Order: sequence, then C-alpha cells, then structure tokens
Amino acid sequence: MAEEPIKLTKLTRCAGCGAKVGAGVLAQLLEGIQVHEDPNLLVGFDRSDDASVYRVSDELALVQTLDFFPPIDDDPYTFGQIAATNALSDVYAMGGEPKLALNILCVPADMPKDAVHALLRGGYDKVYEAGALITGGHSILDEEPKYGLSVTGFVRPDRVLTNSGAHEGDVLLFTKPLGIGILTTAHKAGLLSAEGLALARRLMTTLNRAARDCMVRFRVHACTDVTGFGMMGHLLEMAQGSDLTAHVDTAAIDIIPEALSLAEMGILPEGLYRNRSFAEAHVEPGDVRLAVQDVLYDPQTAGGLLMAVHPDDADALYAMLQENVPSAQRIGTLEKAGEKRIILR
Repeated sequence: MAEEPIKLTKLTRCAGCGAKVGAGVLAQLLEGIQVHEDPNLLVGFDRSDDASVYRVSDELALVQTLDFFPPIDDDPYTFGQIAATNALSDVYAMGGEPKLALNILCVPADMPKDAVHALLRGGYDKVYEAGALITGGHSILDEEPKYGLSVTGFVRPDRVLTNSGAHEGDVLLFTKPLGIGILTTAHKAGLLSAEGLALARRLMTTLNRAARDCMVRFRVHACTDVTGFGMMGHLLEMAQGSDLTAHVDTAAIDIIPEALSLAEMGILPEGLYRNRSFAEAHVEPGDVRLAVQDVLYDPQTAGGLLMAVHPDDADALYAMLQENVPSAQRIGTLEKAGEKRIILR
C-alpha cells in the first residue's frame, strides 16, 4: 500500500508568518540590548526595518536578512517556494537585489527524505528565479519542520529604502491582495475552497522582484513588505518612523472576497489578534466594518510591497505596477501627524 502524502500543516501549531512574535512583545524583548555604533551600518535592528544594510563602499552596500517559519502549505515543494519568496522579499523592500542565500532547516527525525528533498528543491528553484545563489546552510532536528533563508543582497548606499523615510504628501501604493492569513487558517481547518487555495499559493510564490524593479525607477521615499504584522502593523511602523499619519481608503484595498467572507464567519488566525493588540490604539477605524478591519490586521505571508511615493510620480508608478504585479492598489496618503497614526475611511 502506498504511503499517504505527508500533510505538513498538521505537524505544527502555527503557520507561516502567523508564527511571528508580535511586534509589541518583540520590542520588549529587544529593550535594553546595547547597540554598537558603526558609521557604515546604515540600517540596524534598532530601526524596526525589513533588513540590515552595511556600506562597503560609496557604490555598494550589503543588505542582510533572515526569515524562516513553520509550514503554511501541506505540499513540501510549495512550502519551500513560499518560505524562499518570503525571505527574499525583505531585500526587495530595501530596494536591493538578492545575490546569496543560506538554507535554514529544522526537520523531525522521521520526516520522509523525499519530502525534505522536495522542500529544499522548492527553495532552490525560487532563489534561482530571483537570480541569486544558495551557497550552503544549516539544519537541525526539531519536533516541528521549519524552513527559510538568510539572504544577502546588494544595493547602492544612496538608493537604500527604509520603512521610515516617507514624506508628507506621499501616496501609498500596494502590490498584492490582502487576506492570505485568513485563507491559510481556513485551509488548515478544511474550510477553504480549491480556488482559494490555488489563489493563496499563487500569491505566496510570486516574488516581489517586479514590484522592486518598478519602484526603483521613481521617487519612492519609503517601502516595507506587508507580512506577519499585517497591513496595519507595517503601516503603523512606517507612519511612526516617518512621524506622519496615514489616511487609508479601505475601498481601494484589494481584499480577497473569500477571505472577507471567512472573516465575517470568525475564521481568523491567532496572529491577527496579536497584530490588533499592537496597533489598534493608534488607528482611527471610523465606520469601517469589523470584517474589513480584521483583514487589515491579518498576518500575510510573502505579502506585497507597501510604498510611499512622491505624489508627482504616483500616477506613473501606479500605471507601471498595474502591468507588472498581482494587484496594484492606490490606498491612501501620508499627511501631517495627528492624534492617530492611521485613519481609516
């Protein structure tokens, strides 16, 4: 009798970026840790940014990031692709190009070898699609499988994008639909449609390479990828870091219809509640209905790039993104700081 295919998500309690430590708890964990100064360290962990950046010369800086998580898909190859896509995204968010990657792998001792091989092959294929190389890595035994990458990329020091450089009047653009965390939570419970699963897989395995290639042609002042902290958590970091208030047109946000329906049913990931606890005190929700708010707090895995672009460049960049990314959205503006950091309408 043939062995039944392994279901990776049944081996873990959390899935994908939903396993991420909440932003508020993370800040407490890092509090008091001494930060050493180096004039060539352009971006460090004290900045709550997507990656660190170190200047090597006037023409070259290294972008470094690390990301791994438990399975978010039952298929090992697909999980490998998703984890790699998510890790590579941090380099794209900084305006960089991935060059080298190292595998980070945790596997149960009894996990079938062909499943581990397929997982790694998924990661390799996605890294090669990005034009980068996997040059090694490290593996350990663990009760739950986990996979990800440490990625090194290149960027010009004068072209680094952070999540805290937005200017008053900048336009907010975004590049993927929201609702992935809700879809994957429903899938784990056997409540997701086949169409919803196919859409989630397609979005989570789509590199942010095209989005990055578009935005570096324009006056983008700040960028971050929307992942484990959800749209509200990552936008809050951008607004606080730039000392501005984000005015968000929720009707302009592309919310996956099935995710909205599931949210209305109360099918929500645990990470969503952590994100809401962290950010909601800084958000003016207006009369936006609760299910829509839930999707805005939903932890995304391999989510899109959120950009703050000069208003004079917004139309041209938006038009280019429409031709190159899964879902180009013009979702609001950044204005003078007010009592709240995010205002929904």
